Amino acid sequence: MFSRIAGTGHYLPEQCLTNAMLEQRVDTTHDWIVERTGIHQRHIASNGENAATMAVAAARQALAAAETDIAEIDLIVVATTSGDRAFPSVACEVQAALTDENIPAFDVAAACSGFIFAMSVADQYIRSGTYRSVLVIGTDVLSRLCRPDDRNTIVLFGDGAGAVVLQASNVPGIESTHLHSAGEFADLLGVNHPQRRESDHAEALSEAWMYMKGNEVFKVAVSKLSELVNETLVANGLTPDDLDWLVPHQANLRIIKATAKKLKMPMSQVVTTLADTGNTSAASVPIALDVAVRDGRIQRGHKLLLEAFGGGFAWGSALITY
Repeated sequence: MFSRIAGTGHYLPEQCLTNAMLEQRVDTTHDWIVERTGIHQRHIASNGENAATMAVAAARQALAAAETDIAEIDLIVVATTSGDRAFPSVACEVQAALTDENIPAFDVAAACSGFIFAMSVADQYIRSGTYRSVLVIGTDVLSRLCRPDDRNTIVLFGDGAGAVVLQASNVPGIESTHLHSAGEFADLLGVNHPQRRESDHAEALSEAWMYMKGNEVFKVAVSKLSELVNETLVANGLTPDDLDWLVPHQANLRIIKATAKKLKMPMSQVVTTLADTGNTSAASVPIALDVAVRDGRIQRGHKLLLEAFGGGFAWGSALITY
């Protein structure tokens, strides 16, 4: 038994934050941002939107694309680190919005790699025969965790959600997933929970913004993704020539180009949405996947390599025959 992608969907808020707007807020320029990140704008959730509402919108698109009713879904797995509440989970909020059936639902927290981790979990449930149809969503509103005057983070992150419906199949879809974590790098990228810290409340609130040591994160990401790409190909007895598309986490164009170079893949075979979306964390891979499916680039039978790297550090890949 295998799991295959039956449908994809995504959601991006209408509100945009352009580089020109950021020039008025922090010490930066459009050219500086584009040169170092490749980002031109990012979508920002409105006051009435959050991780759950965006997830629901993306899920409905994926269900429609899969021609699947929510009543046919056996499990909902949501990748996010930016829900409004510590609990209940965003997945439970999504379940409540989509159906009154008691579908099991839970969150997976692996930062920007969350969707790969969540899809791997869903794949195991289907391969084992426990479930036949799983809704997997990546959704994040990290723009709200960026300190407004922090140039290191505010230029990078946007909001959005992406989703896929995985269904049991007799032919390979997800061929393998590969997951890794390295908690010793926690001080390089993260966000503190002020309400959970044993410190003065005012002091804790001041520490609630995202922190990131960009240069160090970049170096580790390039190194680990290079190893991950090789691991994935070797495990499946493939060469880079066997791949049709690289669908990477949309964090930084320089990281994406470094991964493509490792694969000897031209950028014409790399799906990028970064210029328009910025880094949407756990949502970035499914958003990029859905964009390329809907515009016709990704076709049935194509071989895809999905990969992501994020806080934890946590990184992972999925080799997929679409």
